[in-house]
Amino acid sequence: MRVILQRVSRASVTVDGTVCGAIGEGLLVLLGIEDADSVEDLRWLSHKIVNLRIFADDAGVMNRSLLDTGGGLLLVSQFTLHASTKKGHRPSYARASKPDTARPLYEQMIAQFQTDLGRLIATGIFGADMKVELLNDGPVTIAIDSQAKE
Repeated sequence: MRVILQRVSRASVTVDGTVCGAIGEGLLVLLGIEDADSVEDLRWLSHKIVNLRIFADDAGVMNRSLLDTGGGLLLVSQFTLHASTKKGHRPSYARASKPDTARPLYEQMIAQFQTDLGRLIATGIFGADMKVELLNDGPVTIAIDSQAKE
């Protein structure tokens, strides 16, 4: 699993003109799934993300996690994170899982985040044409790949 996470002041996702997920301060997590990914990967990634100390403490040092701040989490599926641009000018998405494989893992990731945070998270709609708006805070943007965890 590959994610791009952004610390945000606010973020939302809209489908067909309707906001389907929105948060205030917290994390926007863009998630790409490939066939090599497993439940172990999503558990590892969820634990890593909710405990990542990228929010400022009282001294202004990035020393607090999403668990510490109680901030929101907006999860958006994004197969294009597995784009290969090695050849030509049209990206290949061959590494990205097909929807019948990716959707169950995406839904399990939602459940895992909710378990790890102890509350509901906001989401986009899997496979939809989504419009994502965000106000990046910092900016803080981090890429994590569960296949490169060791």
